[in-house]
Amino acid sequence: MNKEEYLKQIDGVIEKGPFKDTWESLCEHEEPKWYKKDKFGIFIHWGLYSVPAFGNEWYARYVYKQGSPEYEYHTKKYGDLKEFGYKDFIPLFQAEKFDPKEWAELFQEAGAKFVMPVAEHHDGFQMYESAWSKWNSKEMGPKKDVLGELKREVEDKDMRICASSHRAEHWWFFNEGRKFDSDVNMEEYQDFYGPAHGPSHNWGSLYDNVPDQEFLEDWLVRCCEIVDKYQPKIMFFDWWIQVYAFKPYLRKFAAYYYNRAVEWGEEVAIDSKFDAYVHGSVVKDIERGQLNNISPYFWQNDTSVAKNSWGYTENNDYKESVEIIQDLVDVVSKNGALLLNIGPKSDGSIPEEDARIMRKIGDWLKINGEAIYGTTYWKIFGEGPTEVPEGHFTDTLRKEFTAEDIRFTAKANYIYATVLKWPEDGRVDIKALGMKSTHLKATIKDIEILENGEHPLFELRDNLEIYSKLKECDRPVVIKVTIE
Repeated sequence: MNKEEYLKQIDGVIEKGPFKDTWESLCEHEEPKWYKKDKFGIFIHWGLYSVPAFGNEWYARYVYKQGSPEYEYHTKKYGDLKEFGYKDFIPLFQAEKFDPKEWAELFQEAGAKFVMPVAEHHDGFQMYESAWSKWNSKEMGPKKDVLGELKREVEDKDMRICASSHRAEHWWFFNEGRKFDSDVNMEEYQDFYGPAHGPSHNWGSLYDNVPDQEFLEDWLVRCCEIVDKYQPKIMFFDWWIQVYAFKPYLRKFAAYYYNRAVEWGEEVAIDSKFDAYVHGSVVKDIERGQLNNISPYFWQNDTSVAKNSWGYTENNDYKESVEIIQDLVDVVSKNGALLLNIGPKSDGSIPEEDARIMRKIGDWLKINGEAIYGTTYWKIFGEGPTEVPEGHFTDTLRKEFTAEDIRFTAKANYIYATVLKWPEDGRVDIKALGMKSTHLKATIKDIEILENGEHPLFELRDNLEIYSKLKECDRPVVIKVTIE
């Protein structure tokens, strides 16, 4: 099928299906019930950028910026960029240790319910078998359909496969390579390096550097191919799709995807940032950031185990597992989900630190998962003195939590009060569940500390006062409160 035929197919599916490519129709789409219950997934940034393993996953762009650390590193190690450019990492990307079954087992051990590999990053190298470009992992490099192999193993473990496309940024991603004599300018590689428009255009503008129709149609068929071949339960898009020229194509994609899901009998979602999609038509995503209160609409925080990069680098600056658990609890208390990213090495192995963090999270969820999975937010998200900054790229800005910082979730007649930093003396006061509170006017029948199964002594005064035998714990502790 050529592009024109596929575009006609897309229009036909939209015409026959219940969802049309209008904002009014797309806002009728409901968020998946499973998504609101599952709360926690794994994001995977893995591609050619894992070969140099330097800087971050934007190596492909920065390496062509003369004078940048990436440029200096590359020219010293690999040579002139006309002789050894970004494309020349493809033969080095062998993924000889890639074991999708082993990956899926680790993600399951981490407590993840859905898994989202990056299908195509800004660099234009597809991590799946594609009819639209030869520059993909099935035809080159690893010679593996990474997305397809992961789908099989992930679904075998009763997790949901998802996918992300960062293709939009490819319009300008390599434009620094136009400024000097590099392989970006070589005719035989134009189908890989792409338009590389600029550098005069402002890639940060919503109205400048507008992609042309050919690029936009190519973006649409690539995204719809992922839908048709792999049936992902979430499609995630990075930030640049909010450019005005994308709007008609965003609507077409959403209508096509939602209609295909109706044919499959599945619930699906689109994740996007800012206001690329109209409010109410997709799930809003906040990159490396959170909210400071309960959101009336379901949302997602995508963040990473490393502070400096989404992909693997040899100098990744890792977060502590307890920080990520605290963020998971905080996000869920505000009606959100957490998508946690890891970055495998170029050989397909998962770095020890990534695996250690995931296992620590999984250990916590094995004991405390009932306070996360299948819960809803409560009347208030929590209490305590520590403020969580709101917005994108705020995940490393907050101060340390204290023993007074508590987050709430609820399920049936249970309230889960998670103490984000357990006090050394085991004494916890919860204002929102005390007699002076306006939030709870019900009988407390029982209290359980999930960490050790203890039913502690408690007194209901101005605050709910709890006296636990658990004196030390280096991770959040869930107090399960049964009410009647």
